[in-house]
Amino acid sequence: MWGSVALNLIETLQRILQSPCQPTIIFLSLHNDEDQGSKLIRKAKEAPFVPTGMAGFTAIVANGLYKLKNQGNTKMSVHLIHMCVAAQGFVVGVMTLGMGYSMYREFWAKLKP
Repeated sequence: MWGSVALNLIETLQRILQSPCQPTIIFLSLHNDEDQGSKLIRKAKEAPFVPTGMAGFTAIVANGLYKLKNQGNTKMSVHLIHMCVAAQGFVVGVMTLGMGYSMYREFWAKLKP
């Protein structure tokens, strides 16, 4: 079965390469003009709630790990589940606010004269 699939794939690739119209192949360059910091700043300007969600998630996880040291009688699994639910809930809430904000900008803010 896999031999016939591989053979069909090879035949298709050979036909594409032999055709007069060469296919366009896009390679993603690892050496872009912008570094990670400027890319994060650009993305933060486009969608301001993404860094907020990332920062909140990090803060909740850091707080949960700090409290893990002083957890008292609670079980480790219960503590980790509560931390995970809190972090995910924060991210979902921020994503919802971000979607509402972008919908406001796109639809209602344009209607005002």
